[in-house]
Amino acid sequence: MRIIGGSRAGLRLHPPPNLPVRPTTDMAKEALFNILQNRIDFEGIHALDLFAGTGNIAFELASRGAAHVTAVDIHFKCMQYINTTAKKMDLAGIKAVKADALKFIATGNGAYDLIFADPPYDLPLLPQLAGTIFDQGLVNSGGLVVIEHPSTRKMIELPTLMEIRKYGYTSFTFYQG
Repeated sequence: MRIIGGSRAGLRLHPPPNLPVRPTTDMAKEALFNILQNRIDFEGIHALDLFAGTGNIAFELASRGAAHVTAVDIHFKCMQYINTTAKKMDLAGIKAVKADALKFIATGNGAYDLIFADPPYDLPLLPQLAGTIFDQGLVNSGGLVVIEHPSTRKMIELPTLMEIRKYGYTSFTFYQG
């Protein structure tokens, strides 16, 4: 795993092997950020990384200029790794929060320019996740929501749906507020 672009491009991430995660692959992440860089100016944005795991996406966003990235995961060791790595990389804009991502969404606390969610692929509420995020008012006007999911699972088609990109078993569904 590595950071692809921005001020920390090329740095490798070395999460402990015992984290309960399924990180976004470098190939899928590179494709995702190729799409995002044509839709959003990362400089100064506020972003939310739900089901953050290793913080792979949070680190990429901070490296590309996001002013603040909230990384949410339920696992303490994931939060520990994200905080330690952010400090080592001098990425002060990353704030790791230990919380159940669905409960965090339900609080409706704050609004973001970009929300990325990479939930467990078997999450029962996965198809409704984007709708829940919009219902809670977490997306700034014009903001983006990206849900990573298995290509075999269909997401609910909201009026905010922009497109779905498939990369083998992994898909990204894009919504705009």
